[in-house]
Amino acid sequence: MAIIINIDVMLAKRKMSVTELTEKVGITMANLSILKNGKAKAIRFSTLEAICKALDCQPGDIIEYKSDEA
Repeated sequence: MAIIINIDVMLAKRKMSVTELTEKVGITMANLSILKNGKAKAIRFSTLEAICKALDCQPGDIIEYKSDEA
């Protein structure tokens, strides 16, 4: 099972910097980096909601599932 985090893609589409996103969401650069790099074990719904609001997107635009079988 592979969960892919596409925050970089959405940041590029919205022409937004990582710093700007951290300020809008209210999380640290370190925590956003952990999430962005796929190292996070979990994400709070409130954080996901804030990211979606800041990037004007849906959770499915940020989080993707890819089967290992493919």
